[in-house]
Amino acid sequence: MERIVTRKTRIGLVAGGLGAYWPQFPDLLPQLQASAHRVSERFASLDCEVVDVGFISDAQEGAAAAEKLRLADCDLIVGFLTTYMTASMLVPVAQRSGAPVLLLNLQPTESMDHATFDTGAWLAYCGACPLPEMANAFERCGIEFRSVSGYLEDERAWARIGRWIRAAGVRAAFRHGRHGLLGHLYPGMMDVVTDPTLVSAQLGGHVEILEIDDLRVRVEKVTSAETDARMALAREIFTLDDSVVEDDFRWGATVSVALDRLVEDFDLTTLAYYHRGLDGETHERVAAGMILGASLLTARGVPTAGEYELRTSLAMLVMDKLGAGGSFTELQALNFHDNVVEMGHDGPAHLAISSAKPLLRGLGVYHGKRGWGVSVEFDVRQGPVTLCGLGQRRDGTFHLIASEGNVVPGPLLQIGNTTSRVDFGRDPGEWTDAWSASGVAHHWALGTGHRVKDLEAVAGLLRLDLTVI
Repeated sequence: MERIVTRKTRIGLVAGGLGAYWPQFPDLLPQLQASAHRVSERFASLDCEVVDVGFISDAQEGAAAAEKLRLADCDLIVGFLTTYMTASMLVPVAQRSGAPVLLLNLQPTESMDHATFDTGAWLAYCGACPLPEMANAFERCGIEFRSVSGYLEDERAWARIGRWIRAAGVRAAFRHGRHGLLGHLYPGMMDVVTDPTLVSAQLGGHVEILEIDDLRVRVEKVTSAETDARMALAREIFTLDDSVVEDDFRWGATVSVALDRLVEDFDLTTLAYYHRGLDGETHERVAAGMILGASLLTARGVPTAGEYELRTSLAMLVMDKLGAGGSFTELQALNFHDNVVEMGHDGPAHLAISSAKPLLRGLGVYHGKRGWGVSVEFDVRQGPVTLCGLGQRRDGTFHLIASEGNVVPGPLLQIGNTTSRVDFGRDPGEWTDAWSASGVAHHWALGTGHRVKDLEAVAGLLRLDLTVI
């Protein structure tokens, strides 16, 4: 399955140094420009769009670069301090762009050759010198910034840079996102209620309110050939359990085609849904048939969550943009014998984090919901994982909540759920109490890898608090 094409993260890059040096040290500028070219190459390799406005040498050139980057609508502005430069050269860039700023101090190599270097050679290593000046000026101008210091091929520094690029990608996904909210709240779930205006106010983007009929009419227009093709795709991706009823499988495939059309027609970035229905009527059947299609959409980069869980669909988007997957998850049970927390969820799942080929299981009843049909079941890949929830406080502000653990082997339920046994390195009861007290709702996203460092960067760019359990 190919991921749905989305806008690439746009990085604005400007490098600079003090123009007074160029006539004094003729070899210095070409060396610094070569370093700037190398940084631009490295950024381009990070799967982002680079708007490189070149090398600036004074405040006038800085102002011109600032105007170019203002028009470029960048998700992150990167200022490369190749040698000493005055704050007046970069302050306009940061002020006018409206984007977060990352300052780089990457000297040519690990250290100078003190025995042979003259002043001109030393100045190529002097990017650290203006960093405190920039920090002081930015603080006094009310400009937030972050910095990474290292050397050109320092992979530790590039790992830190990569975090900021990924975080900028999350910020961009929210700024430009269109988040579908289909149906109505699962009755009584007070914790998952989200005011759509708060999403636009705090994260950016737009929440599109959808009716179950928006999907129903598209289901009715799906052709038999389209359903056959979707069933063939599902057979490639899933193992079909003997419990799958052919008519239910066909219905799920039909709804899946319609879901793709819904996402395309409304240009959706995420989707959260729930509809109750009654006595097997059409709307109930449409809502019950969404699990297959929702899982396929999630795997293609459009996180889709059940139970009207808008905030969890956004948390799933965060994890997906970080390359961690991000599957709809809640607590199932605690295992005090093995010191693990068992968690998962029925319904949509992120297929990329499955330990093996996922299973389609037929269910005669969806517990706690109306309808019946096929559900997705798999075990999460063993190894490090991170939970990410988007909480909402009493005053309406969002905050991120995270916890790192490890998926370990052991017995799992076979009931059509995505499941995992997570070892958090502490008593399961103590962890559960701490996690519940964090303000997280009863759903969250589970992704692979330890991602707290990435989430710290995300929280920084989104101006959200991050609570780590």
